[in-house]
Amino acid sequence: MKIDDKRVIKLVIAIIIPLAIGGISALLTMNSMKEFEMLNQPPLSPPSIVFPIVWTILYILMGIASYMIYKEHTDESEKLLILYGIQLVFNFLWSPIFFNFKAYWFAFFWLLIMCGIILVWIIKSEKVNKNIKWVLIPYLLWCLFALYLNLGVAILN
Repeated sequence: MKIDDKRVIKLVIAIIIPLAIGGISALLTMNSMKEFEMLNQPPLSPPSIVFPIVWTILYILMGIASYMIYKEHTDESEKLLILYGIQLVFNFLWSPIFFNFKAYWFAFFWLLIMCGIILVWIIKSEKVNKNIKWVLIPYLLWCLFALYLNLGVAILN
């Protein structure tokens, strides 16, 4: 196996990890989506079909960012991968909190913490590779939009 083949395999694995975590989270909440659609929604709420498309793209970007961090092999990159894992746990648990438990206010604060973790992840990743932020900024922006949507649902319901 060539070195480039190993890099491609590691990149693919890095992308599969967040996709799998997102997929499992989606499976756990799938039965709650019809109920969610019947809730009062805040302005700018996109149609339901937008969410799986955007999240798939964002999970791929997360995987690419984690690979970019991993390949640096520094003490700082190890800390960033731990931070990445923590935000993945937050990401995974937000959907059941929001959709299954309908704990909209708790989900809002959970997501607020997650946005903070993502912001720290972006800021600290610049020390490892300045380009990582460009891969992660769309994720932060979408999570901030999700924070707005979550707040809207909490207030309106």
